[in-house]
Amino acid sequence: MICFPNCKINLGLSVINKRPDGFHNIETILYPVQLFETLEIIKASDNKLSFQTSGLTIKGNIDNNLCLKAYEILDADFNLPPVKIYLYKNIPIGAGLGGGSADAAFMIKLLNDLFQLFLSSDKMKYYARQLGSDCAFFIDNKAVFAFEKGDLFEQITLNLKNYFIAIVKPDIHINTFKAYSGIKPVKKEKSIKEIIELPVDEWKFNLFNDFEKSVFKTFPEIKNIKEKLYDSGAVYSAMSGSGSAVYGIFENHIDLKNIFQSCFAWQGKLLRCLL
Repeated sequence: MICFPNCKINLGLSVINKRPDGFHNIETILYPVQLFETLEIIKASDNKLSFQTSGLTIKGNIDNNLCLKAYEILDADFNLPPVKIYLYKNIPIGAGLGGGSADAAFMIKLLNDLFQLFLSSDKMKYYARQLGSDCAFFIDNKAVFAFEKGDLFEQITLNLKNYFIAIVKPDIHINTFKAYSGIKPVKKEKSIKEIIELPVDEWKFNLFNDFEKSVFKTFPEIKNIKEKLYDSGAVYSAMSGSGSAVYGIFENHIDLKNIFQSCFAWQGKLLRCLL
């Protein structure tokens, strides 16, 4: 069985306060974007679990990959037969685009289908939340208002299907722990859930990612990307999450690859949801 995990962007991100468990309560809008990678699983004829990757290099211990963790968490409850996992990595790592989280969620969905586990959407989210704060978002793959650790969702009616998007990621890695250390959490006067109801061309002056202030000081190259996206006609631009990717939302089709030749650059049309 094969599927195509997609990425997400954060529309605004407010860090509200620090939790007793060491995490932070946040508010953000998660929106699916059709930048895909490829994930395939087949039953292992040799009765051995295996995991192979191609495409972008995944650094670190491969045994810690979320695809394997997703298998292990379901295997613990359902005693699954071994599978062979193939991942073509295409979503930049450490970009704030949720590629690894998407892989984990889609792995859960593939295993649910392959072995006819008959898990409900809520049950799949239960497993996904154990793998990462935004993993559960990719089960339904629809725009949501995310709160608390970013793993609780409220459905919203936001529809950006008439817009185009460009995503640019420089060769910069942002440490999530350090990114949070540069923020002073504070509850905002107006919730992102309210701000997102404004016209898109008003988001520039009202919808903010709290990570940008400290990240831009440390990495002015990322700030320059945001400015170039606005100069190129974006109606809204921001960092996605705490990663180094910056996106721009445009009213018309754009081709910016020549402007960002030293960066990963992707552009496409926005859709309302991705299943």
